[in-house]
Amino acid sequence: MLKAALFDIDGTLIDSNDLHAQAWDDAFRRYGIELPYDRIRDQIGKGADNLLPALLSPDILETHGKELEQESKAVFKRDYLSRVKPFPGVRGLFEGLKASGALIALATSGAEDELEHHKQLLGIGDLLDAATSADDAQHSKPYPDIFQAALGKLPGIEAAQAVVVGDTPYDMEGARKAGMASVALRCGGFAAEWLAESGAAALFDGPWALPHRLDAWLD
Repeated sequence: MLKAALFDIDGTLIDSNDLHAQAWDDAFRRYGIELPYDRIRDQIGKGADNLLPALLSPDILETHGKELEQESKAVFKRDYLSRVKPFPGVRGLFEGLKASGALIALATSGAEDELEHHKQLLGIGDLLDAATSADDAQHSKPYPDIFQAALGKLPGIEAAQAVVVGDTPYDMEGARKAGMASVALRCGGFAAEWLAESGAAALFDGPWALPHRLDAWLD
């Protein structure tokens, strides 16, 4: 029986994936690195520790990797964070889940200050049982670290009793490696076929389309 839902944030609860991709593109260009936008966009959902090696040569990664990571974060906060919008239906969904007895955790490897910003933007702070940030995981998705960390903050809940909600193939892969079922949302812009191939047990258009009972997600 499912007892807890672990939610990704970017692309799942807030419309931010394209903005993150643009911030990375801006950062690369400032270092003279030009990559096809679609290549960058397909890597969104990973942290810098896994995104950069997928896009850059080892030499560039060693020389400029840390600088590019910091530049992307700075560009996002300066130029794009104010443009992030919440997807509709999130608070109503969380209220419904809480009323059904479910536990709710945010499972993100984003920075602590961004986590707090997003919680306020969504107006869901009072409905959460747990939340993670970059400090809680050594490796970002598609590694399972962040989902394992979120589960660890929900005492008494086992992996088989939790379901991950995300929007990228990397969420689905991480959930599978953590021994959890996963539900994919199309609102993050990834192809339904890719999400299904990565292990999603069910697909929905966005948080507004999710039933307010966990047991209805995987029927």
